[in-house]
Amino acid sequence: MASAFASIMIYAMDLVPRRIGRIGGLFYGLNFALGGIAAAFLGGLTDSIGIEKVYVVCSFLPVVGILTVFLPRLPAKN
Repeated sequence: MASAFASIMIYAMDLVPRRIGRIGGLFYGLNFALGGIAAAFLGGLTDSIGIEKVYVVCSFLPVVGILTVFLPRLPAKN
């Protein structure tokens, strides 16, 4: 799991305060499912192009985080 998972989980629970259990289960389920799918994808990619090239591809994945600049801002709570 990512190091930011706990803060993302708490943020999601703040967005839907009456459904904490549902949000927790949804986030844990999605986290493990997407991790399994990504591992299978990267394994297949490694088999076809090699481990060194997969490391290069994965080194650019954090750049995707820059796209969070375009996420909408939530209004401040008073």
